[in-house]
Amino acid sequence: MQTNFTPEQLQDPVMASSEKILRTCVHCGFCTATCPTYLLLGDELDSPRGRIYLIKDMLEGGKPATPEVVKHIDRCLSCLSCMTTCPSGVHYMHLVDHARAYIEQTYKRPWHDRLLRAVLAQVLPYPTRFRFALMFAMLVKPLKGGIGAMPLFGTRLKAMVDLAPTRIPARSPFDAPGEFRTKKPARRGRVAILSGCAQPVLKPGFNEAAIRLLNRHGIDVVQAKGEGCCGALVHHMGREEQGHAFAKRNIDAWIAEMDGPGLDAIIVTASGCGTTIKDYGFMFRNDPAYAEKAARVSNIAKDITEYVTSLTLMDPVREVDLIVAYHSACSMQHGQQIRTEPKTLLKQAGFIVKDVPEGHICCGSAGTYNLLQPEIAEKLRERKVDNIERTQPDVIATGNIGCMTQIGKGTKIPIVHTVELLDWATGGPVPEAIEAAGLQNRMASPLTIAAE
Repeated sequence: MQTNFTPEQLQDPVMASSEKILRTCVHCGFCTATCPTYLLLGDELDSPRGRIYLIKDMLEGGKPATPEVVKHIDRCLSCLSCMTTCPSGVHYMHLVDHARAYIEQTYKRPWHDRLLRAVLAQVLPYPTRFRFALMFAMLVKPLKGGIGAMPLFGTRLKAMVDLAPTRIPARSPFDAPGEFRTKKPARRGRVAILSGCAQPVLKPGFNEAAIRLLNRHGIDVVQAKGEGCCGALVHHMGREEQGHAFAKRNIDAWIAEMDGPGLDAIIVTASGCGTTIKDYGFMFRNDPAYAEKAARVSNIAKDITEYVTSLTLMDPVREVDLIVAYHSACSMQHGQQIRTEPKTLLKQAGFIVKDVPEGHICCGSAGTYNLLQPEIAEKLRERKVDNIERTQPDVIATGNIGCMTQIGKGTKIPIVHTVELLDWATGGPVPEAIEAAGLQNRMASPLTIAAE
């Protein structure tokens, strides 16, 4: 794509990076075939190619964002399916991230939109605040009809209340800075694990399962003091300064461990967070104080399935005949390019694994997307659930808390984290969702129970 940025504009390294991405696009349109919003809405401006034209015009002309540009950029899920499809290697993720930050700087949203986004940014990344918000949502669930009648907030508030769980799990004993050491077998490595923000409130069992699984395979696990939200939620809302502040705290916490006792990897059990942490190196490439440290962190960040694959999973101690529909989160398959590892591990653990038709199409979660664009998100959820149910699985497995929350609201099929199944198969407890559905009765008699 031909561009016409001025030399002065290209002095800005962020603008120069976006200009390079724009020049990579050759207008071929392959991206439209796999873009969820284009498939639903049929509007060229709701395709990656259309959004690229809008971004080019906005950045090149140095123009403030317009309502039309904001509407179509806001509708983008950042699912990154376009990047998997693109034959030219257009790095759309970095381009749309820049566009969102630019919108935040140059466009004044309506007051109710600003208020809602500010509330999300000041609640979701903070576990204690998020816990209280969920308690409030549970209290107002019976009032959904009244909330829906509110003209400015109705649809979005209804979506928020609907996505709230019916109960909030107790705090996990694992959710605190400290080290969880293996007893048997002998130590083979040491890793840090991301606690994060929303996941430890909604599903603390995910990290508990990961820690048990890693300890069982001889890996010590530390939760570094000072780490927390990865910054993804606010970063993708265009709140670059807030997102970078979260990222810097994590980088500092993990570098202290890397330069102290040492780390073989930084383990992430939420693939949306993993995509962002692996991008820290790019995010801080122009920051003299953090460029090197951020790159070091990104280089050893691993999804839990990515890391466990390198360990060689121990033989399962139980036989199961459960059919698992594996839903690959967009941040997993498109963001991190991890596609076969989770399925391979599940098969090795004895599960029957089925691919989901249209597995490359987003479920509609996408961070805060299902809260800010609930109508589109609902249609995508219906499409995803229909495709999952066609496989007639006993259980759904995925590696991202957002997908689990989104899909779980549309089906009665139990949904679990991939690591929960791997932990169970190798000697851990029955996953809560499996037990609630009575599916543990489909388990054959235990084989030789592995030593913990």
